[in-house]
Amino acid sequence: MNSQHGAAPPGIDPRGPRFAAGITAVLLLAGTFLALVGSAARPGTTLGERVADPAFVLLVAIDLLFVWGFAAPASAPWGAVFRALVRPRLAAPSEWEDPRPPRFAQVVGFVVVGVGIVLHLAGVPYALPIAAAAAFVAAFLNAVFAFCLGCRLYLLLTRAGIIRTA
Repeated sequence: MNSQHGAAPPGIDPRGPRFAAGITAVLLLAGTFLALVGSAARPGTTLGERVADPAFVLLVAIDLLFVWGFAAPASAPWGAVFRALVRPRLAAPSEWEDPRPPRFAQVVGFVVVGVGIVLHLAGVPYALPIAAAAAFVAAFLNAVFAFCLGCRLYLLLTRAGIIRTA
């Protein structure tokens, strides 16, 4: 999206969020696998077992990266790697993107994974791998097909007047 209106923030390289989504998708795939073979898939586990589960630890780290992505996107690690190592090797983007939809997508990822984390801590079997798999699908679609579900949701909520941009 081009930033032609005065209210819109400066644009970002749209390849940056896709790069970040690719790394996130790989991490979420690992988290989904770990959750399927760990305590998240077994009923009757103790809170200690659920907290010590490697999938839980990985998905908490991913959720914190989502927070970093929407709270301080300029310093978020995947964006920093993209800007330092990838973007200098690419031609300039043909168009710039409004940063608000990708930032909102980070919030959506945080909420989806966060719900899985909370339900996992509460002892709900399969909550963690289901949340991780749902977030993986969204990250995969963004990384591979440039289809950002969180961005689409942002646009729908903006058109409905639920999110105000002015």
